[in-house]
Amino acid sequence: MKRFIGTAFAVMATCCLFTATAHADVVIGGTRVVFPAKQGEVTVRLSNEGDKPALVEAWIDTGDIHSTPNSVNTPFLITPPLFRMEPHKDQSLRILYIQGAKPLPTARESLFWLNVLEIPPKPTGAMADKNTLQFAIRSRLKLFYRPANLPGDSLKAPDQLTFKAGADSHGTTLEVHNPTPYYITISKLALGASAAPIAGAAGMVAPFGNLRLPLKGVAQAPSADTPVVFTTINDYGAGDSHKGVVTP
Repeated sequence: MKRFIGTAFAVMATCCLFTATAHADVVIGGTRVVFPAKQGEVTVRLSNEGDKPALVEAWIDTGDIHSTPNSVNTPFLITPPLFRMEPHKDQSLRILYIQGAKPLPTARESLFWLNVLEIPPKPTGAMADKNTLQFAIRSRLKLFYRPANLPGDSLKAPDQLTFKAGADSHGTTLEVHNPTPYYITISKLALGASAAPIAGAAGMVAPFGNLRLPLKGVAQAPSADTPVVFTTINDYGAGDSHKGVVTP
């Protein structure tokens, strides 16, 4: 079985550049996973919305997009890690935190990625003897491990972001600083209350870290006190609007 999964994953990795028309029948309930440390485990809901059964494998990595179930080493256990999903049925994934030799930081969030690999069944009937191209589809979601008793509120953390104008070899930039222990994902950003969002000015800033956003189409660096209007993705996958200003 491991050899079959490994082969399917290799095929998926080879064909992923050609999956523009492919879509997943197995749908994950949510766009991110927040793992509160005090709970010890979380549940992720999957639904097979297709008309055929699917073989599903799940694992968690630390950010390597080329990871496989056999190559990862994270302090999490998923049950079941490999299972068959019947059409139009649901399945719950239990994710448990297993204390490892190297404990995770307790003063800030840690980022991991949940992988869900969907492998379609082999063709049957009249299609069994024909040449067909099938895709194994992998979905990846951010998993935020949130230690207990972190200061502040994750929903209010974006309001504490600070912004400074900068520049690099590619042009004008906006330097974003995150003074909170939470990961913050910016999905849209504009300079000015009524301005259109700047293309490409999006990204995730780590706890106590910095993020450099390119300001494409902005010829001059924004001056101090220029309004910054931005949207972040909250714990529930929804967008929240926030306002800030460029500081000197």
